[in-house]
Amino acid sequence: MKKQKIVVIGAGVAGINFATKLVDNGYPGELITIIDKGNDPFNRQPEEVMTGMLGSGGWSDGKLTYHTAIGGVLSKYCGEEKAMELMDQVISNFRRFHPKPEEIFCSDPQEEPEFIKPYFGLRLFPVWHIGSNYLHEIAKAWYQYLVDKGVRFWWNTEVTKINFNRSEFVIGHDYFKYDELIFAVGKSGIDFAQQLSNKYVLPTEPKSVQIGVRFEAPQKYFQKLIDVSYDFKLYQKFDNVSLRSFCTNNNAAYVAVEETYGDISYNGHAKKGKEFENGITNFGILMEIKGIENPFEWSRNVVSKCQINNKGLYYSPNNTRKPGLTSEGTTVTSVQISNLNSFKESMGEYADYVINFIDDMNKVFNFGDDWGMYIPEVKYLSPEPLVNYDDLSLSQFSNVHFVGDALSARGITVSGAHGIYVAESLINPNK
Repeated sequence: MKKQKIVVIGAGVAGINFATKLVDNGYPGELITIIDKGNDPFNRQPEEVMTGMLGSGGWSDGKLTYHTAIGGVLSKYCGEEKAMELMDQVISNFRRFHPKPEEIFCSDPQEEPEFIKPYFGLRLFPVWHIGSNYLHEIAKAWYQYLVDKGVRFWWNTEVTKINFNRSEFVIGHDYFKYDELIFAVGKSGIDFAQQLSNKYVLPTEPKSVQIGVRFEAPQKYFQKLIDVSYDFKLYQKFDNVSLRSFCTNNNAAYVAVEETYGDISYNGHAKKGKEFENGITNFGILMEIKGIENPFEWSRNVVSKCQINNKGLYYSPNNTRKPGLTSEGTTVTSVQISNLNSFKESMGEYADYVINFIDDMNKVFNFGDDWGMYIPEVKYLSPEPLVNYDDLSLSQFSNVHFVGDALSARGITVSGAHGIYVAESLINPNK
């Protein structure tokens, strides 16, 4: 294993799993530097969702999807068997730093229930439940392990430029060199990824738009389905549009506000513990829209239209429900609208797909007017750069590796697996 100066941009699950795999195999931690715009886990606040140790998912979502068909591409790079083995390693790392690993469990639903037909399909797959309320303690223990191994962290630090040709990056007015670069930015760094793609004219694979809303209603309406699949994923498919429920949170479910490019969008997470129970279920209703020219720019334009006074929107029929509380006890930042005109104006023809999805859910779950939705929820997926399949490096720059969100991953397990996969390629370069 050649000893080189390694720089990781982004302390999310991809970058952290990458560094852990290296030091576990004897790589000198002093040669690894991890740079992040956010705070370390001892100073990161609960509401700081977008930046910091373990990224967004590892800080606020304790569910690890255990299937290669969910969360982005993995098996195409390394094959199905290897992909599952990489996921096992990610789950083992979360277990390893968990204060109560005996509380981790896996749900594995097997049979699609008849009562959701003919309106929906239901994707069934295993999910490891880590427990959202343990994530902050996991992050602290994991961070301390890497620091003890000599890994250097630069917190509250933003990389503003990267020169792939000269193997250097810029922070402020200072230039720094690297031997290997792991580009592991999360959603807050996707705009940076787009800039690099444009600058170096990186060959890419076209991506679909991923946009929709965050839906919420009392859990009692969905309990029959939750008993079958705790993290259920309903879906519908049309010619160029497919819809799915995404990232389901139950019982102690809260909506999280995300600010990207100055615009507000929404996500969700669940807390564990009696003191957090609110009897609510929330999940995203995401559309995957194919055939949109410049999907990244299109998504940003739609999100900007879903803003009033620099806030996102909240709708409930007949104003039956009001915006809920965040897990910190403050009202979710939003503007309540009395009709769906602004939603339809921002989404155009695609708004009807979301509305019809909710109407069909009402036929199955009978929640009437007792629901609300936060507008919008969006997954900013920049064009996926073409990479070498054996180490996820750029075809023109063999010492630059894209992982996680930067390589269109959409989940904790897949992102972490990306990082471990690249680390293994450096440990065994001739394998």
